[in-house]
Amino acid sequence: MTEHANAGVRAGAEEPVLRVRDLRVTYEARKRKVKPVRAVDGVSFEVWPGEVLALVGESGCGKTSIARAVTRLVDPSGGSIEFSGRDITRLSKRALRPIRAGIQMVFQDPYESLDPRQTVFDLVAEPLTVHRRAAGRAEKRALVLRALERAGLHPAEDIARRYPHHLSGGQRQRVAIAAAMVLEPSLVVADEPVSMLDVSMRAGILSLMLELREQRDLTYLFITHDLSLAWIVADRIAVVYLGRIVELGPAAEVIGSPKHPYTKALVSVIPVPEAGATAGQILLEGETPSARRIPAGCRFHPRCWHYEALGRPDACTKEDPMLPGSAHGAACHFALEGEDAREGAAGAAVTVETTDRNTDEEGSQR
Repeated sequence: MTEHANAGVRAGAEEPVLRVRDLRVTYEARKRKVKPVRAVDGVSFEVWPGEVLALVGESGCGKTSIARAVTRLVDPSGGSIEFSGRDITRLSKRALRPIRAGIQMVFQDPYESLDPRQTVFDLVAEPLTVHRRAAGRAEKRALVLRALERAGLHPAEDIARRYPHHLSGGQRQRVAIAAAMVLEPSLVVADEPVSMLDVSMRAGILSLMLELREQRDLTYLFITHDLSLAWIVADRIAVVYLGRIVELGPAAEVIGSPKHPYTKALVSVIPVPEAGATAGQILLEGETPSARRIPAGCRFHPRCWHYEALGRPDACTKEDPMLPGSAHGAACHFALEGEDAREGAAGAAVTVETTDRNTDEEGSQR
């Protein structure tokens, strides 16, 4: 495991690369009298230069909608998004074009994100053409080959002539990374970048992304459903539940001493290669409520084991808790502290193999 404690945040950084405030994304229903989907419901966070911030949550929690709003692939319904100090929330497509070069996205499925009719050279060269970053064909070729080499695709000359169907899944994702990096962005939004790959390929892709971060001072917004994976790669973790961040803090603290009952439940089921390790698991009952009908009060209380253990306090059903501004905080009226937080979490602090759950994030919302 890598060292955390905000290791990626550069000392003396005055401005975050990305600042999100009260972000909301609502998908209107096509039918009358059907409530809209509140996919993102008041999310705020910053990502600092050189940092890896992981957004973690179940399928349908809103994390991919956050990623798409940040990259302006969907329009926010409310709130604000600032990139490098500039508000990009409501910029037109034309005004966004020069900014998009600094924010690139790596998608989940390398089999669908690459056009099968284009060669690898054309795929990686396309961003250079769109943003007019190469003076001529010779410069474009040099930039493409350099991007392929940096992505670990050797020999680059041979790979550049191939089509996506000639490549393995891991090679395709490296091509997607090369296409994102060729413009030298400062922020990369990675949406489940290894969930569609075999376990044997995941470590190589993750190592590549972290190496590029160190070499080029990249900043990542890393989207994943896998808490153990987030713990390995991220400096900080933001746990998302039903359109809202419910816990945010340094990765080691979120895993080692979770403050929100939902986070503790997730931590408790991280696979641990020890006999009897399932004894401390917290299995949540019921399904996540619909984003069309978010419960009153704390949105997690209908499934909260801590709420039940405390005798169902009225505050949980009447007041919507907010995320505090502290370095490690939880949106919970009765946040776990001390032994309550650490019990069952310490046993999960081991390097584990990532699980192989493929999800169609917000599939019912798009």
